[in-house]
Amino acid sequence: MTSSLSNLMFQSTSALTRVVIFHVYPGFFFHEGMWFFSSATSTSKREAQLRQTVYDFCQAFLQGSPPTEILDRFFVPTDPKITEHGPDWATSRLPFLGKTFEGRDGAENYFTVLTNMLEFVPSKDSFPEREGIVVDVDAESEEGKGKGVVSLKAKGKFRAKPTGKEWDEEFTYRLSGFDDEGRIGHWEIWADPLSAWMAVSKQGT
Repeated sequence: MTSSLSNLMFQSTSALTRVVIFHVYPGFFFHEGMWFFSSATSTSKREAQLRQTVYDFCQAFLQGSPPTEILDRFFVPTDPKITEHGPDWATSRLPFLGKTFEGRDGAENYFTVLTNMLEFVPSKDSFPEREGIVVDVDAESEEGKGKGVVSLKAKGKFRAKPTGKEWDEEFTYRLSGFDDEGRIGHWEIWADPLSAWMAVSKQGT
């Protein structure tokens, strides 16, 4: 009787220990009398963090947030980078293409140069829902700053301010260099430079 009672108390204590450790240290699990730690919990939290950051970042464009607010809220405070990829031949008319704008001043300059030339006219379905945002938490940025790369495809209407011409376009975002708080280090864009180049061109030029 005493032996059975002691065994029952040990089992109950072990069960309680498992509950306590699980709640205090998420990611631990008990298997065949041994404790193990899984990184799945921390990985899933990081994935959710980056996905939410990028989702909110995209929604900011739908809400018409000013560039300074976007930079303050979503980008690392030191040395953010923005690169809109494009061919050399297009840069004479589209000076925001084919270069990396670095630092806070550089990032603000990107938005200034871009918005002087083009206007983005998004619709409610321009950006994907959270499930359409691809997150690789283990990928490293080319600069080696912070793990995690996020990519997505989007669409929208653009208007060339010099001419008023409009066109529909699909484009891709790649975001990387996230810090521990999930803020963006490098935002890269691949769009349709030919359509933009033709749209800003006035007749005969």
